[in-house]
Amino acid sequence: MARSALAVEFADFGPDVVAKAKLCLIDFLSCAFEAGNHPWSRQAVAAAHPASSGATIIGTSRLASPADAAFANAVMGHGLVREDMHAASISHHGVVIWPTLLALSEQAALRGTALLAAAIIGYETGARIGRVLFNSDLARLYRPTGLVAPLGAALAGSFALGLSEQAATSAIAIAANTSSGLNEWPHGGGAEMYFHPGFAAANALRAIALAEAGASASETILEGEGGLFAAYRRQRAPNDIKLFGGGDAEIMAVYNKPAPACNFAQTASQAALRVSHELAETESVERIIIRAPDAAVRYPGCDAKGPYRNALQAKMSIPFSVAATLARGEIDEENYASLEDPEVLRLIAATDLESDTAFTAAFPAKQGADVTVHLRDGKTIRHSLSDVVAATPAEIRTRFRAAAAWVIGADRAHRLEQAIDDCEQLGDAGVIAAACRLDLKRVSGGIVNQETSIAITGSGR
Repeated sequence: MARSALAVEFADFGPDVVAKAKLCLIDFLSCAFEAGNHPWSRQAVAAAHPASSGATIIGTSRLASPADAAFANAVMGHGLVREDMHAASISHHGVVIWPTLLALSEQAALRGTALLAAAIIGYETGARIGRVLFNSDLARLYRPTGLVAPLGAALAGSFALGLSEQAATSAIAIAANTSSGLNEWPHGGGAEMYFHPGFAAANALRAIALAEAGASASETILEGEGGLFAAYRRQRAPNDIKLFGGGDAEIMAVYNKPAPACNFAQTASQAALRVSHELAETESVERIIIRAPDAAVRYPGCDAKGPYRNALQAKMSIPFSVAATLARGEIDEENYASLEDPEVLRLIAATDLESDTAFTAAFPAKQGADVTVHLRDGKTIRHSLSDVVAATPAEIRTRFRAAAAWVIGADRAHRLEQAIDDCEQLGDAGVIAAACRLDLKRVSGGIVNQETSIAITGSGR
């Protein structure tokens, strides 16, 4: 795996793959900017140790050690529950890969082409492993992102730094030893989910640093009798996990979420939105039936009907997402602002979530859902979608511009977006992370942005 990754060149990737990587970076930054003031984001920033010449914590004026910065940035990127999604591995790779690479880019001069190629390799690695490792039983216990994303990020960083095959292999193996993330949070109402990608990114950086310093680790970490597959799947890894082994790169199977909610709530919410367009009011609703893939019905928290202790539990719940969409007639962050809306709770109580054979058979290639609303007068309204409708590039850019402009100002947000679009021409990709940093000045009434002139083109930082 390390050998094939290190043999990759940027020119091996087509323009569609490169464009997708850029869009994923834009979407990651959008989420991080928008979630920067959420409690879990503030907690992650507060836990970071300041450093005079470290890495940028997005949307702040602070520098921290690369591991601490990556931790905070990963938490912020995950903070809306709107991060990019690879359904077949049930994982969010971008919220681990981008914080890892952005931190590295401020420590070593990486060309823009190296940043993009490394990210594509990272998505490929985590997704290929996760496709084979996870089933619905395992995913009910362990968080997929925490188990496989550290390996992808470790190989991505190894490629970016030009490590040897032996060092890259050790980085992957050390990162695999940090695989973690338990799925009790949907049941207990805890916030630890937000921190899973933070641990993964910070651990990936430490694994890379150890390997670069000469640490060695098990080459059989995947397939060995005490390796990743034996430990979590209770079976040996298959011999055919190959990177870029035909077909599209795995990053092309990644979709960008339209709604700030669980992956498995996306399609059902979209079907509910279509129902709401034909529904004059929700008081006439007597019963709601949601059909989805078995993986969705069985994922922790997705079948929850309350009580909801926090917005995260609501964002994980397919019944809540559907009920809130029907009640509000839209899908956005405000759907999860009130957990005790009487009409939403009534609709949830009237909801049944069922596994659908056809949707289950089509998953993970497609992620379908069906919402049928039975009215008191005997009529029904039904909408079915064979797959999730991903956020479009235009929608992703629109929400990035709004979030980034709010934090760093419209001019800098425009130049940051342009730098990402022109990433192949960057001699030093570290300017992308630097452009996400605030320079602050105190004024009466609080702290406001001070526009600065950060150069985001050229070869020097």
